[in-house]
Amino acid sequence: MSVNLLPVAILAGGLATRLRPITEKIPKALLTVAGEPFLAHQLRLLRAAGLRRAVLCVGYLGEIIEREFGDGAEFGMELRYSFDGKVLLGTGGALRQALPLLGEEFFTLYGDSYLPIDYEAVADAFRVSGQPGLMTVFNNEGAWDASNVEFVDGRIVRYDKRARTPAMRHIDYGLGAFRASVFAERPSGVAFDLADVQCGLVAKGALAGHEVFQRFYENGSHAGLAELEALLTQPATP
Repeated sequence: MSVNLLPVAILAGGLATRLRPITEKIPKALLTVAGEPFLAHQLRLLRAAGLRRAVLCVGYLGEIIEREFGDGAEFGMELRYSFDGKVLLGTGGALRQALPLLGEEFFTLYGDSYLPIDYEAVADAFRVSGQPGLMTVFNNEGAWDASNVEFVDGRIVRYDKRARTPAMRHIDYGLGAFRASVFAERPSGVAFDLADVQCGLVAKGALAGHEVFQRFYENGSHAGLAELEALLTQPATP
């Protein structure tokens, strides 16, 4: 599996309620960061990491994203779009909807995540694991958001966004890898959450874990936007 051939599904269909009223008229992916839409920065990062194909899973105001970014040629990417339709499908339902565009294996990436890591290493870890799914984790210790993963000896022992425990020192980093079969067994057109799929895989010992060591950045909150702005506008290191 080459990272050049593995497409990425970007989950960009949320309502971005934490950023209202800014996001009442524009989707979160188009919020201006360092002088450009966030998605422009995200696509450049993915392109630099070796990815070439992305499927944008969009819902709320998704047509604005498609109009602005088109086929992705400007960024050296092949972009395609999967729309929720009249009913928002949630992160899991959106991935189920996008399967015809994604193929047998793919990355999943939250639409508000900016993750400066080695994507090829994640693809390799997914292949070596032999599992149908993989979650990247970061030893967060509650620093940037609430930790929600118990990661022990390279294994995800527990994952829960709601019922957190003191043993949870890691966090779901925002990048996953999956076989299409994980979602194909679900009915299409029905809303469900990616986290529920991940929890089900953890219960069966079928979700691989891959630890990363670079902090994550996001544009899902005002504080996150400020941190990302600072990162993207800092002078380049000689």
